[in-house]
Amino acid sequence: MPDHSVTYPDIEAAAERLAGAAHVTPIHTSRSLDERFDSRFFFKCENFQRAGAFKFRGAYNALAQLSEDERRRGVLTYSSGNHAQALSLAGRMLGIATTIIMPSDAPRVKLEATRGYGAEIIPYDREQVTREALAEEIAADRALPLIPPYDHPHIVAGQGTAARELIESVGELDLLLVCCGGGGLLSGSAVAARTLLPRCRVVGVEPSAADDAARSFRTGILHAIKNPDTIADGARTPSLGRITFPLILEHVDEMITVDEEAIVRAMHFLWQRMKLVVEPTGAVAAAVLFSDDPPELPGRVGVVVSGGNVEMRAAADLFRSFGLE
Repeated sequence: MPDHSVTYPDIEAAAERLAGAAHVTPIHTSRSLDERFDSRFFFKCENFQRAGAFKFRGAYNALAQLSEDERRRGVLTYSSGNHAQALSLAGRMLGIATTIIMPSDAPRVKLEATRGYGAEIIPYDREQVTREALAEEIAADRALPLIPPYDHPHIVAGQGTAARELIESVGELDLLLVCCGGGGLLSGSAVAARTLLPRCRVVGVEPSAADDAARSFRTGILHAIKNPDTIADGARTPSLGRITFPLILEHVDEMITVDEEAIVRAMHFLWQRMKLVVEPTGAVAAAVLFSDDPPELPGRVGVVVSGGNVEMRAAADLFRSFGLE
């Protein structure tokens, strides 16, 4: 893995590689939220990205930079779903074979999509083995390059193009809310915002049941949580990475945690009022607006909606369990 930090020129270069391959996703607004908070909200809808999430940006950017020898061998990754789908689709587009280590309890819609893009799936029991250890073993046995889901500079640079597009489209922002799992999207978005809008506050949002990043941010020491129990499966990462953690410490202003009910309420609002099919992780950044004690918000707020890969029945069950019929 290349071992360096990520700068804005890396994000610009990623945007050039992604031109014509990734979708320029739409930006939606909500008059009711604007009136409720006396702010102006801009939702960057990565649920409309290829493979249904922002992850395609980083995956394609990483695969596009492989050597010819690496392309011939194929690549390996581990993922609960969205990076798996993204890497599989990018691999199909670029003619690169993909092998994906996925938890056996990953959402069926994500398993099926990953398989449908042509990847080989290796299931594992998250209670019995860590995906990182299994990936190292398989990568060594098969001599496959490993493209991790977030802790890779090319992944981070690709994810940063989402915030770049948002800022280029709407101009000035006072606040940018971005969900955080392993920190690829948050760190890339923060690098982009720091360059394009130095006065914009960048805030990472994380499920309170998976608050390793918030703890790490507050203490400056990397914290980890094994198999965090949250409905936001994309945020079940054990910790930030050696690339994403320093970037977040340098470029992010604050970390906020939200409970499971706030995530579901945000998800329900996005479905019902804004007609956006969003998965729980995709609603994490917006969940700040639906917490019991939302913070005071400035005039212009960007919110990254990170993905929309969710089974309809699972979403309906979630809404019902919180009394949101």
